[in-house]
Parts: sequence; structure tokens; C-alpha cells
Amino acid sequence: MPSLNTPRTPGTSARARTVLGVDSGGSGLRAALAPAGAPGEAVTVSGSQPVRTSSRGIDAGHFMELLLPLVRELRERVAPEGEPPVAVAVGAAGMATLGDDLRAALPGALAAQGMTGPLALAADAVTAYTGALGVRPGAVVAVGTGMIALGTDLRDWRRADGWGHLLGDSGGGAWLGRAGLEAAYRAFDGRAGGSKALLAAAEERFGPLPGLPAQLYPRPDRAAVLASFAPDVALCAGEGDPTAAALLTGAASHVVDA
Repeated sequence: MPSLNTPRTPGTSARARTVLGVDSGGSGLRAALAPAGAPGEAVTVSGSQPVRTSSRGIDAGHFMELLLPLVRELRERVAPEGEPPVAVAVGAAGMATLGDDLRAALPGALAAQGMTGPLALAADAVTAYTGALGVRPGAVVAVGTGMIALGTDLRDWRRADGWGHLLGDSGGGAWLGRAGLEAAYRAFDGRAGGSKALLAAAEERFGPLPGLPAQLYPRPDRAAVLASFAPDVALCAGEGDPTAAALLTGAASHVVDA
């Protein structure tokens, strides 16, 4: 992923027309700016704070609050004197079930920033499918903080999972991190199925485990926090911990099942 210090894309003039792509997921927001209608490398920046959800679903105001600094950084690097992006595409986790506020508020919010061109809003699984396969039949599995499988024959669409970290996303990062923490708590309690290796890793990352629930449960980014422990599970598995290895195998089985 290019950093903010990525030089200006070769062949991109100061007055270049650009298009903006945005990926909103459980662990943060990522934006990319690329030349419109011409070959050119996209410059990408990321933010680690996920967009909040409210009673109306994905919070459009918070989405714009997080997005605008990223867009400013991109424009400074790619086309500092150019016009605002002439088209915007957004792939958002939860768009299908939590996208009411984005659908209602985002067009006006973007237009207020000079982005008045075409706007495409889709679930992140749809943008992942398009990026991987284009316009042809097939299936993709998008695994990050969450997990969703999507397939189509270009007539009908079928999805599996993608129900969020409380109800599904089996095999995704939040699922694996939570399962690893459960094994750590089992070891802490002296229950069967625990892992001393995962206990040590959890305490190194989060501190004493008795204090973790009070830190975790009130947070709106619980899924991202849980997913942050997934690399520790993989590391423990690589070092020979059988409980961690079994969790990785279980995650893979869930993905295959989807």
C-alpha cells in the first residue's frame, strides 16, 4: 500500500481529473485517488478508526469526519491544484443492512465538498467482488475484521454470512481474536480448553485480563479490538501451541463452509 509520501503519479498534471474510491470496514477507513479515464497508479491512505453506527445505521456524519482529512492528504499528493474528484465509489461493511443514513446523507455531504459527480454506494463485499473478478460470474470470500462470501451468475446473487461480529462473521479477524481471548480466559480460570500461550499473549497486548471486559464492552470499535488479537493467535499457532492451531483450522473451515 503506497504511503502518504507516495510521489505524484507520473503523467498526472496539477489540474488532473481524479476519481475517489473508499473502503469502510470494521477496522477503519481507506481511501484511494486515481486519474479519471486514464491509466495511472492509485495513491492510497488509511485511517485506523472505524465509522460509528447509530440507530440509523452507519453514521454518515462520522464517515465524512473521517474521510475528509484522507481526501485532503490524497489531493495534496496527487493533484493539489486540481478539481475535486469527479466520481466517488464507496464500499462499506454493513451497507445492505445499516446503510440508510449513508444513502440519505452522503450525496449531499459530498456535494458540499465539491464532489458533485456520480456516486456509487455498495456493500464492501460487492466492491471486493468487482475488484477481484470484474463483470463475470464467480464467487469471492472477503475476510478481514469480518467475513462474507458472495457469488453470482450475473442473474442472481447469493451471500453467506457477513452478519457482524456478534451474530456471525465466522472465521474473520474478530471471530478469531475473540476465540483466542476465550482460550486465554479459560487458561486464566483453570478451565479445560485454555491456552497458556494465548493467555501470555493477551496479557502482553491488553494488560491483566480481569480489566479487559470493562475496557472492551463499552467501545464502539469492539470488532477492531477483537481482530487486533488475531495476529497473536496466528503467532502462537506458528510457535506450536495446539489450541491456537486448532482455532486457525476452525477459522479456515468456516471460510470454506461459507
